[in-house]
Amino acid sequence: MPFEVQDLSGTFSVGDIAIALSLSFVLSAFIAWVYRFTHRNVSYSQSYVQTLVVLGMLIALIMLVVGSNIARAFALVGALSVVRFRNAIKETRDVGFIFLVMGVGMAAGTRFYTLAIVAAIAISLIVLVMYRFNWFAANVQRQVVKVQVPPDGNHIDRIQDVLITLTSEFELVSIESIRGGALTELMYTVRLKKGAEPGELITKLGERTGGQRVTVLTGYDQTDL
Repeated sequence: MPFEVQDLSGTFSVGDIAIALSLSFVLSAFIAWVYRFTHRNVSYSQSYVQTLVVLGMLIALIMLVVGSNIARAFALVGALSVVRFRNAIKETRDVGFIFLVMGVGMAAGTRFYTLAIVAAIAISLIVLVMYRFNWFAANVQRQVVKVQVPPDGNHIDRIQDVLITLTSEFELVSIESIRGGALTELMYTVRLKKGAEPGELITKLGERTGGQRVTVLTGYDQTDL
C-alpha cells in the first residue's frame, strides 16, 4: 500500500491564516486592555490577562482547523475534554471576558471579520460605560468585624452593646473556636453610623475583649476575601 501524506492546508490560504490570527490578536488585546482598565479588585492577575490574548488566537486557530468538518469538530471536543483547569475564577466578570474573547476568536476563525470587529468594540464600549457610570452599584458600604474573645464570660453582650452604639445595623455571621478552644472568634457584618470611624470602633471593642485582637475590614464588597 503506497504511503501518502495529504496536506489539507489548501482549504484556506495563507492570507486567511494571517488575517484571522492578526485580527483575533488585535481584538483580544483590546478586550484585555478593557479588562485591565476596568478592574477594581485587588486580585489582578497579569497571567490571566495575557491568557485572554492567547485564548482568542487559539480559538481562531481551532475554528480554522475545524472549518465545516463535523468529524474534526467532534475529534477536537474529545481531545480538549482531557484538559483540566484547577485555578478558580474569583469573579463572574472574569468568566464573561473569557467568553467574549472566545466569541471574537470564533468569529475571526470562521472569517466573520466584520462581526468580530463590531461585537468586540460594541461589548467593550458597554463594559466601559458601565465602569464609567458605576451601573448597578449598591450604595451601601458595610464592614466586616472580627473579634476574638475568651470563651467564658458575657463578652458577646458587651460587644453587641458597642455595635448598637456605633452602627446602624449589624449581623452575627459566624462563631468559631480557635487556638484549641482558648479563644472564640466572632464575625459580624456591620454598617457604621454617620460620623463613626473604623478606628473608634476598634478602640471601643478592644476595651471589651480583654486585650484580644480586633479586626475591621472596610469596603469588603469591592475586595476579594
